[in-house]
Amino acid sequence: MQNPATERYSSLETAVAEWVARVAAGSAVVIFSKSTCSMCHAMKVLLYGIGVHPRVYEVDEDPRSEEIERTLSSSTGNVVPVVFIGGKLVGSMDRVISFHINGTLVPLLKNAGALWL
Repeated sequence: MQNPATERYSSLETAVAEWVARVAAGSAVVIFSKSTCSMCHAMKVLLYGIGVHPRVYEVDEDPRSEEIERTLSSSTGNVVPVVFIGGKLVGSMDRVISFHINGTLVPLLKNAGALWL
């Protein structure tokens, strides 16, 4: 029999993971960010500069921030920024920059409906 505290904890993790998936699927581009994170700021500047208006979710402003960070970290190995495009996990800053440098970011954004160029 599972410990009630552990059971409650895993159901909270499941609920947060489902919430993250719903938020990610709700907009063409979603950034999970922290308001004080310089890498998050750089991610926003990059996407705004391309012409994308992502939904930005500031994790540190949510009372479930620890659970959200744990969920994001288990998916990517990084906490923030975490980017979803077209409801699919792209990853953190290094992945997005890599896509930008190799020319695949803009087509990915167009396919998701985030750009109309």
